[in-house]
Amino acid sequence: MTANFDLKGRVAMVTGSTTGLGRAMAFALAANGAKVILNYANNQERAESCFADFKAAGHEGMLIRGSVIDEQEVDRMVGEVESEIGGVDIVVLNATPSQPQRPIDEYDWDFHQEMLDFFVKSPFLMTRRVLSYMRAQQWGRIINIGSEVFARATPNFSAYVAAKGAQNGWTRSMATELAPQGITVNMISPGWIPVERHADAHPDLLEAYRSAVPIGRMGVPVDLAGAVVFFASEASDFVTGQNVHVNGGTTTH
Repeated sequence: MTANFDLKGRVAMVTGSTTGLGRAMAFALAANGAKVILNYANNQERAESCFADFKAAGHEGMLIRGSVIDEQEVDRMVGEVESEIGGVDIVVLNATPSQPQRPIDEYDWDFHQEMLDFFVKSPFLMTRRVLSYMRAQQWGRIINIGSEVFARATPNFSAYVAAKGAQNGWTRSMATELAPQGITVNMISPGWIPVERHADAHPDLLEAYRSAVPIGRMGVPVDLAGAVVFFASEASDFVTGQNVHVNGGTTTH
């Protein structure tokens, strides 16, 4: 027997997927045969440019705008996907707000709440909305995008770290709850992989991080492709509740 990574016939929705890591994962799922819904909340011009690239690559799917932290918007978006393409088999929960590093004195509760909205509320809303379809077919994939920051206890990042920790716990609990229904729930936790929003990162900061990566280089968005395709495919049928760090080994020591 060989592992089945073929996603033909599957519909995948990747939140926050017209830039950065989300874009790379959406393209990887599509390259393996899935019809992929690319989601964005802002910057329509950038989103349409991304979708043009997506279609030029020969991929199938749709582009949809909407907030993943608003219950009515989530219901609308999934409803549109169901009407135009079909039920959602795979959800990749990637959407994120800005992530400034600050000491606790400079945070307020509104900032903490925004982190929780994206990393706890959004997974809850999205998963609850697609569950009926997944349960009916006794198959589904929920893939949370976490972060190495929880394992590394990164300082001056407490709001983000706390929310990612909660997302990790939610992943584990949902994995055991949904496993009997053929639905797996896993997490991919990237290291620092520079994307568009890191364009102004100081070279010294990048080098300090790179020098601590055992593999000896910074990650690039496509490094997440293998992990997301694995968790989305039938190759991972017996894997749930897991958190895979894609960071060149920075959390091994």
